[in-house]
Parts: sequence; C-alpha cells; structure tokens
Amino acid sequence: MVRQGMTSIKFTAAASLVTAALVTTATQAFAACQPPAAFPKWLQGFKQQAVAQGISPRTVSAALDGVTYDPATIAKDRGQGVFAQSFLQFSNRMVSSNRLQVGSSLLKKYAQTFARIQQEYGVPGPVLVAFWGLETDFGKVMGNMESIRSLATLSFDCRRPEKFSAELLDALRVIERGDLSPREMRGPAHGEVGQFQFQPSTYYNFAVDFDGDGRRDLIRSAPDSLASAANYLRSIGWQPNQPWLEQVRIPNDLPWDQADVTIKRPRLFWAKHGVTYLNGKPIPGDNVPVGLVLPMGRNGPAFLAYPNFDVYTEWNNSLIYSLTAAYYATRLAGGPPLAKGNGPVTVPSTAETKEIQQILAKRGFDVGKIDGVVGAATRNAIRANQIKYGLPADGYPSAELLNRLRSGR
Repeated sequence: MVRQGMTSIKFTAAASLVTAALVTTATQAFAACQPPAAFPKWLQGFKQQAVAQGISPRTVSAALDGVTYDPATIAKDRGQGVFAQSFLQFSNRMVSSNRLQVGSSLLKKYAQTFARIQQEYGVPGPVLVAFWGLETDFGKVMGNMESIRSLATLSFDCRRPEKFSAELLDALRVIERGDLSPREMRGPAHGEVGQFQFQPSTYYNFAVDFDGDGRRDLIRSAPDSLASAANYLRSIGWQPNQPWLEQVRIPNDLPWDQADVTIKRPRLFWAKHGVTYLNGKPIPGDNVPVGLVLPMGRNGPAFLAYPNFDVYTEWNNSLIYSLTAAYYATRLAGGPPLAKGNGPVTVPSTAETKEIQQILAKRGFDVGKIDGVVGAATRNAIRANQIKYGLPADGYPSAELLNRLRSGR
C-alpha cells in the first residue's frame, strides 16, 4: 500500500502467522464494520490479547487506557489518493536544488556516521540521505497524529484488522523496550513513526541504537535513524559496493517488449542493441543483470536498474517513487543531472489511463486496480496490446494505443 506521493507502509516478518492467529479472537467479532460505539469493547479484548502475547499489563495500560476511536484516521484511510504523477513531474518536484544542497551538507555533517554505517551495513550515505529527504524532508515533517490511537482505530476497523492489530502489538513492544513513550509516537494516519516513517513492526525489528545512549530513538537521533534505515535496507536485500541505477541513452529501435523493471537481461544484451551511457560511451558488454526501465515510454528517460534497485521497490512499490529516490541518490553520489530522453512525451491524464485500464479489463486483461496508475499488471496488459496493434511495446499508455482501443479493432 502506498500513500500518495510518499512512503509505503512497511510490514515485516514481525507480523507473523502466530501473532495474527492470537489477535484474531480480538478482531474476528468485528469482521464487519462496527459502529464507533463498539470500540471500547473491542479495545478491552485487545488489551487482554496483548497481555497474553507477553506484553506487561503496565505497558498495555500506559499505552491504551483512555484511547478512543479516531474518525480522522478512518477519513484519511478512506480518502487516500493514488500516485498518478509522471516520473518527470514527481522527480523534478522532489529532487529540487534545495534538497540536493541540503542532502550534500548532511553527507558532510554526518560523514563519520555514514562511514561507520557503510562499514557495518554496506549501505552508502547518498542512498540513506535520499530516502531521508523524500520520507520526512530530513526529519522536519514526520506527522502529528497519535500513532497508538491511529493503529487502534485501524485495528478495530473492518478493512485490514489483522494487519494493523499486529502493528499495534509491535508498537506496544517498542514502548515496552523503552525506545519511545506512547506520547512520543506520533506520525501520519497509518502509524508510521520517525525520520524514515517506519511502521512499528519495522521499528521493533530493525531499529538500532547507533549513538550509544541506550535507546533506539528514530524521532530525535539522526544516527539511530540512519543506521536503522540501513539495517532495514540490508534485510531486504541491499548488496554492498554494487550500483543501483544508471541513466542511459537508447536508440530509436529496441526490443521494447524486453524493457521493464521486472525483466533482467545481461548488460551485453542492451549493449548489442546500442544502449550507451549519457556521454555516449558504450555500456559494458558483460553478464551483469539489469532491467531497462522506461518510466515514460521509449521517448522519455531511460535507466539501467541493477539488483539493488529491487530494494527500492521493496521499500515502496511505486515505480515513480522508487526511481525518484534512486535517481536522487545518484545525484548525491556525484552522478549527472537528469536527461529527459529522445523526444517530447505526452503524459496521459488519470482519466485517460483509467479508460485504457477499463477497456483492457473488459477484454479480459489483468490490469490490477482500475485507478489511473500504471502498475506492473497494467504495463503488461498495455505491452500485449501494443504488440497486437504493431506499436512499439514499451508498456506506456500512449494516445495512439488509446485511439486503437477505442476503435474496437
């Protein structure tokens, strides 16, 4: 699940089957949406389950006594927008000159911390600073809703009670461990906390005390926050001393159907087809696996995505967010500014993209959710129809494809 424009909700192995089974008895009676008046009864049952999970009655009482149902949390959950900006729109806004300057200054300010982190976790400073900037503007914008109240409300709610009940239990474990107090846990509407917007399960499992003060404080401590983010990135597959993203130039004719973040080819494959670096130098003709990513089709920017880029899409499953974060990191690491591509790109409106999805869905193609966002399923369906109509199969929702689909031929 992705919040519009920013972070995904990070659920980890902490939300185990055992935990889900134990909290089910506190939530299954409320499988259908219940009126807010039923919240106190649910909360009492959840407290009992939390104690049964080994959380002390003192912590349960300190965190949950007096907690009330929060309609604002539900309104924000129901009102989430979709991530429909183009890559250039989002990256131009988020990777601003100011963010580049601030990011560079923070790399210098915490140079020794980043050196220690890279030695221990293998994650470079620019990668961490890019996430830091996009998630919370370097800790300046972390949200101000009561996390415990939000998580309790979403645990009571009928949409995803098991998921959020597991997160609420881990929030109580974070409190019991002494990392944060209930009042300190504030953030957006889904319980995210800290400078990298960790869900409680991520916080509990991957937060580290890197400044040595005895607490894992991801709200006030930059060293703790940065090292914890690196610890999490390592856990989801980051490989030390390996690239993550490189912008490239592409010729006008390629096997477009092979260009996708989910398709890995040896660099030799793309080198033979004339893909070069931005300066015109050929890319190496070796067996390093890469995906050729075209976020705005064959005329827009083009990138080689290395295995470490998969970590970005694990952090946030929006391709636009992930590419922006990875590109931002390359700039902080000394890489070149963004090149726009081979020509002008017409960005379809959300309504036009939804129309493409609707037509394809009626014709039996899996497009995922019909929401105007081009995810993996929609790209695959578009590519199949581009091949059908003899169009370059770059997976991009072009006006030409829409006209062909409208014609019904």
